[in-house]
Amino acid sequence: MFPALVDGITVGALYALLALGPSLVYGLLRVLDIANAAALVLGAYIGVTLFQHGLPWWLGALAGMAGSVILGLLLQRFLYRPLLDQGPLVVLVASIGVFIAMEEAFRLIWKPYPRQFPVTVPLPHGTIAGTPVTGVQVLMLILGVVVLLGSWWVLGHTRLGFTWRATAQDRETARAMGVNVNRVVAGIFAAGYALAALAGVLFAIRYNTVTPDMGDVPAYKMLAIIVLGGLGNPMGTILAAFVIGLAESVVNTYWGFILPRDTIAFLVLIAILLIRPAGLLPKGLTRA
Repeated sequence: MFPALVDGITVGALYALLALGPSLVYGLLRVLDIANAAALVLGAYIGVTLFQHGLPWWLGALAGMAGSVILGLLLQRFLYRPLLDQGPLVVLVASIGVFIAMEEAFRLIWKPYPRQFPVTVPLPHGTIAGTPVTGVQVLMLILGVVVLLGSWWVLGHTRLGFTWRATAQDRETARAMGVNVNRVVAGIFAAGYALAALAGVLFAIRYNTVTPDMGDVPAYKMLAIIVLGGLGNPMGTILAAFVIGLAESVVNTYWGFILPRDTIAFLVLIAILLIRPAGLLPKGLTRA
């Protein structure tokens, strides 16, 4: 059981990094940003490319995050902002189209063949309750906890978090009170795409592979996590990510011969929504 818990916590941290940005975007704009999953793949490809050219993996991760921030800002400015008045369904379809187009672009630029990402993490290996814990798992836990706790603190205790909550509650009133709504939205897109790129690098290191379609399944799970956590609730999203990660690992450990791992997230989503239709934490920071 304990090995499954360790694996579930590390995977949950990666899911939380991926889903937090789209959850914040939904809280602001009431639209689902599927294209965020493309940042996961872009970050991984930039990271592995620089790593193969002799640069440290962490420098590649930073470059991947920077490239994904640029992608997020461009999409926010030239795709989402002009389409917001057309309704959330139009924005959703556009974001899915962008995600598919980006996958094909990755396939053309980096070719369809898997690339290995054999990173040696300079962190000690150890055991917890007799369970071996690798340096990669320690790295994912450290980065996940630091980033997620930092996000919680920023959203709940800083001016940026206050402006985000104000904008999420009522954009027009926030604008009338002097909040630069466009800047707030751009900042959230930048942060969300940077977190997704970091998750992509960590996914690539964990599984030692990068492919153009590596964002497909995480994109679907990202949606399940956002819905399960309570739409637009960042703390609920983080909680849901760990619930999904733990459920996947535990069920896969004991009943993996019956259920493919990638189906477990949606079974958990259905089961919990039958009990709590509004999600785990329906009242989030947007309603504080």
